[in-house]
Amino acid sequence: MSAGADRIATTHVGSLPRGAAVVDMLSKKEQGEPYDAAQFDQTMRAAVHEVVLRQRDTGLDIVSDGETSKISYATYVKDRLSGFSGDRPRQVALDLKDFPEFRTKMAVFAGAQSFKRACCTGPIQVTERESLRKDIANLKDAAMAHAAAAFMNAASPGVVCAFQPNEYYPSHEAYVEAVAEAMREEYEAIVAAGLTLQIDCPDLAMARHTGFQDLTESEFLKRAAHQVEALNHALRNIPAEKLRMHVCWGNYEGPHNYDIALERILPLVLRAKPAAILFEAANPRHAHEWMIWRDVKLDDGKVLVPGVITSTSNYVEHPEWIAQRLEQFASIVGRERLIAGTDCGFGTFAGIGKIDPQIAYLKLRALVEGAARASERLWRRRQPSH
Repeated sequence: MSAGADRIATTHVGSLPRGAAVVDMLSKKEQGEPYDAAQFDQTMRAAVHEVVLRQRDTGLDIVSDGETSKISYATYVKDRLSGFSGDRPRQVALDLKDFPEFRTKMAVFAGAQSFKRACCTGPIQVTERESLRKDIANLKDAAMAHAAAAFMNAASPGVVCAFQPNEYYPSHEAYVEAVAEAMREEYEAIVAAGLTLQIDCPDLAMARHTGFQDLTESEFLKRAAHQVEALNHALRNIPAEKLRMHVCWGNYEGPHNYDIALERILPLVLRAKPAAILFEAANPRHAHEWMIWRDVKLDDGKVLVPGVITSTSNYVEHPEWIAQRLEQFASIVGRERLIAGTDCGFGTFAGIGKIDPQIAYLKLRALVEGAARASERLWRRRQPSH
């Protein structure tokens, strides 16, 4: 995935708010309620065309299907792979444990999570391929109709294991490797279809204070290192330039005072194969970490995609602030290796989230305007003086 040669291109992390009809269909499917399969397919296909068109109208260069057909970015795999069953209560994030009243208020405002969190209770194998085939077809059709470059999200082996605990394999490492080998088919199918593959890897950051919070930091880093190795092995047949990866500390409003620092995980992130790295750079807990990139030696093929708008606030960032942030990163890697992105998705879990759908697109419009401002100024600076 290459950046723009003459200007800073724009993209986002993947998920976008889903309409009521889509959420209703996904909820029925998730809860095992009766639904019309043909109507489901028609609803998803129409929604993907609509969301791609809306992204293009906003001015985005690199678009997605909004993860329209997925109940969530990490748990959808239970419907495609064998070995998952049950519904386990989620572990409260470490930074939220001491604030039960706040958790209640947020559930009222953003919606309570109702999707299933299964466990691994048997061998992991690919058992269902039709939903991926339909997702690919829907996105390709919409991207072609609206002349858009497109990427598709897929869960990393590590995040699958962080959300769905292991009760079958003899070790976490064996579990991750089994998931990685099973997910390889999905990864390769997306790229073979001509789409860029985005691997979602919050297991390298967020999982430190969520699913893997009981580990020490050194234990977590060792686990994360192995998850990167497993991911790279699963991506072995895919060129790096066809890959992008997203790393975040959790797409929710909260203290985040237990977040692991970027400098602790960055060496592991840089070991991962994908050429493009999408990361949070706008949220107040990590906005200062842009300076860390000044001391990092990046491989020539790496492209930075900093989040310069937040995904947990209904504030619409000013284009000038966005431009200034992009210029900071351009001073480190150059505009040719920079793409403007978002901190995280705007619809991580279907039907849940505090961001108003209309405001989400206002924020994306601001992203496009900010990238244009930064591009113009950076272009002027490179012109010879007379």
